[in-house]
Amino acid sequence: MKEARYFFVPDAASQQALPSDEAVHATRVLRLQSGDEIFLIDGAGAFHRARVTMATQKHCGYEILESVPQLPMWRGHIHLAMAPTKMMERVEWMAEKATEIGFDELSFLDCQFSERKVIKTERIEKIVISAVKQSRKAWKPQVNPITPFTRFVTAPRPGAKFIAHCYDEIERQDLYTLLRDTSQPFGPDVTVMIGPEGDFSVEEVRLAMAHGFVPVTLGEARLRTETACLSAVMMAQLCRRP
Repeated sequence: MKEARYFFVPDAASQQALPSDEAVHATRVLRLQSGDEIFLIDGAGAFHRARVTMATQKHCGYEILESVPQLPMWRGHIHLAMAPTKMMERVEWMAEKATEIGFDELSFLDCQFSERKVIKTERIEKIVISAVKQSRKAWKPQVNPITPFTRFVTAPRPGAKFIAHCYDEIERQDLYTLLRDTSQPFGPDVTVMIGPEGDFSVEEVRLAMAHGFVPVTLGEARLRTETACLSAVMMAQLCRRP
């Protein structure tokens, strides 16, 4: 029995051919031929079982045999906002693993102590798509360009909002405990902000609090930025499972 082959095809139900990069992989690397069965991930909540109708070096046509909507694996919308680290490979690793765990949206923050002010989201998009296929997720997380800290915290956004920091002089609550507390007036949507390796500034934390963000800790250990991001995603996902 052949291994199932998954491809990422936005709007798969209204298309008839794989995107160019997926087509090259299908025909040149996997050597798929007419009649072979494939599975399409549309990134919007459905898998599609399809059959290859035409395969050339740069083109792979298909016809859909069956569309299978998927049930969400968690409730609400999980939004992670992070200040990118100086070393891009750490950001890329985080984006890959967070996608495998499962979340909905990734934003990048330009903070006072940020060591990286520019980020190429196109590269992150490719990594996220690869992780979606690898982990067979029906939804693709949205990847946003880098945003100034002030603009992010002052923008309206639904649900619970948290900012993780390490300042002892500003009282913090445990994120996992808060998310598990059903008596809290939080909806299913969650936004968590993780600062740069030098942390958010005190002024940034207080500004976020003034706009409804709850200051939190991710535990007793002092974590690297990318580790803190994964911890926050895992906590939110575990507490939002049906």
